[in-house]
This record gives sequence, structure tokens and C-alpha cells, in this order.
Amino acid sequence: QVELVESGGGLVQAGGSLRLSCAASGFAFSNYAMRWVRRAPGKGLEWVSSINTSGGISYADSVKGRFTASRDNAKNTLYLQMNSLKPEDTAVYYCAKMNETPRGRGTQVTVSS
Repeated sequence: QVELVESGGGLVQAGGSLRLSCAASGFAFSNYAMRWVRRAPGKGLEWVSSINTSGGISYADSVKGRFTASRDNAKNTLYLQMNSLKPEDTAVYYCAKMNETPRGRGTQVTVSS
């Protein structure tokens, strides 16, 4: 059974940092490209970052230079280091396989001004 569990969210002031984690189980994690997406209050899903099986990474323009995605295949875990957070980064963050809708509960990130 595929399971993706996000953690690491919280309340932080603008300019602060958070590190999100996504623990994967039930599938061969290292064989899949993964992505981070987010849903801000009242808005649809927004793509944040993707990381392929070779470690190649891409970012949305809105987070480029501030967020860093990584993966540890030995731990079946995906990470998102978020620095210089802005109030507009407030959202529920999800991890998912590429081209799949998020299946986890997500983790809430709230950035106060």
C-alpha cells in the first residue's frame, strides 16, 4: 500500500526557515520521480518542485533561489528546505509521485508577516 506522510510544517515569521519531510512506503521510491505541491487557502494545487530519479531538480519561479528539494533513497524520504519564507508561501504542502495527485494529509506551513 502506497503511503506518503508529510511532516515538518509549522508557524514561522517571514524570513524564517522550515524543512519539510515526506516519508514514502509501499513502493520502490528510488524508481520514481517525485514532486512537492502546495495548496494555499482558497486556491488550487500549485506545483513547487520536482526531483527525478537521477537527482535532477526543477522549481517554480515563485520559490526558485529560496527552496531546495532533495531526496534520500536509502531512507525513502523526500525533503524540502524552505528559506526566506514569505507570507505568500502559506499553504498545505504535499508530496506526490510525478503525475499523481497527492494522497497524503499534507503539512501546514503558515508564514506570518
